[in-house]
Amino acid sequence: MEYIYASLILNKIGKEITEENVKKVVEAAGASVDDNKVKMVVAALKDVNIAEVIKNAAVPVASASESGSDEKKEEKKEEKNEEEEKKKEEQASAGLGSLFG
Repeated sequence: MEYIYASLILNKIGKEITEENVKKVVEAAGASVDDNKVKMVVAALKDVNIAEVIKNAAVPVASASESGSDEKKEEKKEEKNEEEEKKKEEQASAGLGSLFG
């Protein structure tokens, strides 16, 4: 993963993703460098527009998490409503019980 992170950092600061640059970033982070992995990552990202991939990937992920959050909020509201109704019923029963006590 550190090689992917290094590539993302290089992309973000506008540097070219080369073996040398990836190695420098990984070494600066204090990790040991595996030359084979560096070569594989650089080769895999050669024709990839990272900014475009991030842009396209972020939208579906964000919308999926938002819809999931909405469903959870509705479930919590329903649970609270049910609990409140139970409490009201119990209070009403307790009040009637004291009348016939």
